[in-house]
Order: sequence, then structure tokens, then C-alpha cells
Amino acid sequence: MITDVKAREVLDSRGNPTVEVEIELDNGIREKFSTPSGASTGSHEAHELRDGDVDRYMGKGVTKAVSNVNEIIRPILIGMDPKQQMIIDRTLIGLDGTPNKGKIGANTMIATSIACAKVAAAALGLDLYRYLGGPGARVLPVPMMNIMNGGEHADNNLDIQELMIMPIGAKSVTQAIRMGSEVFHTLKDVLKSKKYSTGVGDEGGFAPDVSSNEEGLSLIVEAIKNAGYTPGKDVSLALDVAASELCDKKKKKEGVFEYTFAAEKDFHNKSAADLIEFYRYLIEKFPIILIEDGFDEDDWDGWEMATKALSSRVQLVGDDIFVTNINRLKKGIQRGIGNSIIIKYNQIGTLTETVWVIETAKRGGYTCIISNRSAETGESVLAHLAVAFNTGLIKCGSVCRGERTANYNELIRIEEKLGKDALFEGLSALYSVNT
Repeated sequence: MITDVKAREVLDSRGNPTVEVEIELDNGIREKFSTPSGASTGSHEAHELRDGDVDRYMGKGVTKAVSNVNEIIRPILIGMDPKQQMIIDRTLIGLDGTPNKGKIGANTMIATSIACAKVAAAALGLDLYRYLGGPGARVLPVPMMNIMNGGEHADNNLDIQELMIMPIGAKSVTQAIRMGSEVFHTLKDVLKSKKYSTGVGDEGGFAPDVSSNEEGLSLIVEAIKNAGYTPGKDVSLALDVAASELCDKKKKKEGVFEYTFAAEKDFHNKSAADLIEFYRYLIEKFPIILIEDGFDEDDWDGWEMATKALSSRVQLVGDDIFVTNINRLKKGIQRGIGNSIIIKYNQIGTLTETVWVIETAKRGGYTCIISNRSAETGESVLAHLAVAFNTGLIKCGSVCRGERTANYNELIRIEEKLGKDALFEGLSALYSVNT
């Protein structure tokens, strides 16, 4: 039984405060979890509770969230069985009582929810992936490695927020991570040779001030080749465009969606139809197999057009449009929006709701990608969730910085533990749900 619940304010990988919750059981077992945070966030995400006191952490403090745990949540959870995850999460949802977790805060709730799952698994002597997924948990995910940062994740002129590599030709997740690391370090040499900066952005990818999005992609293809791999066969490309950041905000209020890529001279104030043709051009020129957030979070018509035009060629992944929200996902399924969804537990607020979204997506024929945030805390829960629910795909960021490698290293350990039972599907992971 739970005997104590304690929250504290700690720092994330961007040096901003976040809430950490620690739970203790009557047998002395303790586990804790701290909440990640995003930079490019969808406006429909559940509410992240911040203090707003500009004299402290520039308004980003989380003492209110800490107080909510220590004063409101703690008295109710003491005496509860941590294995009753759904009951605990429903209790948290009831305590908040708002549609967007605006009272207690989604960051407060998810820290508590996942801490409960971790301590329950520890009490049973199980790894978290086995506790959550049961005997069927065995699929190791293909990593989507963000090796070049732009948009809100870097201070450069690259419009596309994340240029990623996917080692689809690997035979195991351990080999996939090695391939990604080799391409990453080779890219550093390529950038140096062209006198570009090799500093990294929020998620550990390089952040050079390249002349265009195409040049960024070309540099990565060059790195793949120089590392000894074949682009499109061994290693493919993926994009997180974060198009909501590129959409004209004033015109959007009038119901008009227009997009501007500052680094592309001829792409200013363009329509969704123009954007589709731009993506088609990139897909034909580069080995791109996945595009995330290719349109604004509210541009449902643009998404629908793109799905009809491009879904047979690439995975069209919704993050900001779905925000791990079951109602928005159901709307997307009904309208045929995209064919894949990003799963971020802090977007919704509880582990139970996260699982419901994963189940709904799979039933709707969508693939699921367990994803990090730009500000992480060194947790390795992402790796466990990907294996627990056999998603086959994961985003952890680049292969540098400890908060990114924490999950890659954990995947290596899990694969080792699973041994012959481990399954790594490679490219087929992108289509396994649909077929």
C-alpha cells in the first residue's frame, strides 16, 4: 500500500523547473518520476501548470504543482494499492475536474500517475515494460533519431524542426542505435568540412545555419553514404515539420491556412495544396519515409488532402493535431487524417488515458510512435512504454546528451534481457498495423 507521496521541484534538460513525484510503499520500496516539457507545443495539449511568478525562474516555477501533490493528491493516495492504476488515474482526473487538466495540471498528474506504475512494478519485481505489457511485450522499436535541429528547437534558419534518420535496415535495436550513432558522428565530420557549426540544439541534433531545408537533407544523405550505408535501404529520412509554427497566425484566425518556409525563397504564404507539392518534391528527391506535423494543428482539410495524396508513399504522423487526446484522434480517424500518431503522455495527463489512445489508434489502423519532449529529465520510461505496447517506433531525440541516450541505452538492456524473444521489425514497423 502507498504510505507516502512527496513532490519536489527539479530541473529538466533545458534548465527549467519541472515537478518530480516520489511514492513510497509500506514495504519501503520507493520510485519517482519527473515530467518532461515541450518547446513546440500544441495549443490543444492538456494544461502544463506553471507558477507565472516572473521573479522566480522567469515565471516557469512549479511550486503550485508541487503543492497540489503534497496537499491535495497525497492525502487521497495514501492507503491505496499502486497496482490499481486505472482507479488511481480516475481519482486524479476527478480531483482536477476540468477538460484540459487546468486545475491540478497535466504535468502534476502524469508525474504522479507514472510514479505509481513504476513503484507497482518494483513491488512485483518486474521491469516496467513487463508489468504494463504482460508476456506479449517483446517488440523493440525502430528509433527516429533527430540529428539536425531547426524551428523551435534551434537558433538557426532551418524551418523544419527535426531532420531525422531511421536505421530501417538494422536487424536489432542495438544495431540500429549503432548505425544511428555512426551516421551522427559522420555528419559532424561533414559539417566541419563545410565550415558549419557543430553545436547541438535542444534534442541533441546539430544546428547548423544551412542555406535551406534541402541542404540540410543533402548533408545528412552525404553522412549516411560516408558512414558506409545506403540511403533508403539501410537508413531512411523522416521529418518533423512542426507546421503550426510556420502557419500565418493572423490569417488562421480568419479560417485561412497559409504557410511560409523562410529558408525557401519561393515558399511564402502558400496553401496546403502547395505544401503537398513541396513534400512530394522532397519525397522524390530524398529517401523520406515519414512526415510528422506537416500541416497546422487545426488545418483538418489540409491534412485530409495530404492523406489522400501522400499516405501511400509515407507515414503521415499527427502530433499537434491529435495531442494524445482520444477525442481528437477519433475525429481524425473518422475523417481519414494521417496514418500514424505521436504518443506523448504529458499531453494528456495520465498513463491510463495514454494507453486508451494507443489502443484506439491501433484499432483505427494507425501506427503509434512513443515520443520524447524537447526538455527531458533522464527518465527511461519511453523505452519501456514502446516495448510494453509493441508500438514498433520511438522518438528519443539524437544520440548525444544523457537525457536522450538514457532511453537508447535502456532499449539495449531490454533487448538483451528478452534474448531470443525480442522482435525487431525494421521497415515493416511502419506498416504493421495497417496490414
